[in-house]
Amino acid sequence: MGYKDDPEYFPVSQPRRVSGGIRAQSKRGAFASRWWAKRWIETLESFNIGARLERGRRYARQGQVLDIQIAAGQVTAQVQGSERRPYRVSIGLKPLSPANWRKLSEAMVQEARFSAKLLAGEMPEDIEALFTAEGLSLFPRKRGDLVTQCSCPDASNPCKHIAAVYYLLGEAFDHDPFLMFRLRGMERDELLAQLGQNMDEEALEAASEPESLPEDPAAFWAMPPLPENQTAALIAPSQPAALLRRLGPFPFWRGTVSLLEELEPVYAAMAACALGLMRQNE
Repeated sequence: MGYKDDPEYFPVSQPRRVSGGIRAQSKRGAFASRWWAKRWIETLESFNIGARLERGRRYARQGQVLDIQIAAGQVTAQVQGSERRPYRVSIGLKPLSPANWRKLSEAMVQEARFSAKLLAGEMPEDIEALFTAEGLSLFPRKRGDLVTQCSCPDASNPCKHIAAVYYLLGEAFDHDPFLMFRLRGMERDELLAQLGQNMDEEALEAASEPESLPEDPAAFWAMPPLPENQTAALIAPSQPAALLRRLGPFPFWRGTVSLLEELEPVYAAMAACALGLMRQNE
């Protein structure tokens, strides 16, 4: 059988089973929750590639994608299909020039919320207006902005293998917006350095004043003494792995179970052990 409603008919084939592939965190429904990741996904879904979108989602959730590498201007990946050798996928998006990134960082520093949002792992909602004001774009605007290739025999471009990688990228961008900047040619540390160079000197010093460390290694690793009137009740956390929950899904996770599900029992056991030790010393 094949998907005859596709622009180009291609027979359906079953992919080879994969062990240790990258699995989508999304089990059903949308692949992204934050606006910038949704914007990325919307670009793919605007290409009207029919049933290949559904098959790409299935590949992403089954773990058929073996590897994804994000660099300036290009994403490369390997996707296991029906053949013995994985297919090679590439997604190209022209990076912005260093001069353009310098202009953007100068514009960003005029609004403190841009730096604050990015440091908190969020893409400012009005950042697109900033790019537009400079005559630039962070996201692909049209199909021609993306150059996609796959070594599979399917004549459709994008094919289901490209779609699978695209969906997983959306999840990764959802977790870390700086990966979108990397694709556009700017690394996280370099962007933050440029923002720092453009900040007011007094504000920069106030934000980066380091706390002096003890010279004695033993003092550095020692736990400071508890106050004598320490009377707070010792109780177990109401929810294990609370910090891990705040961090969100782990990008490009390869397990059949989510990282939170894997580590939550470990956190709970550690909390119980620590609580028992502290009660012994009461």
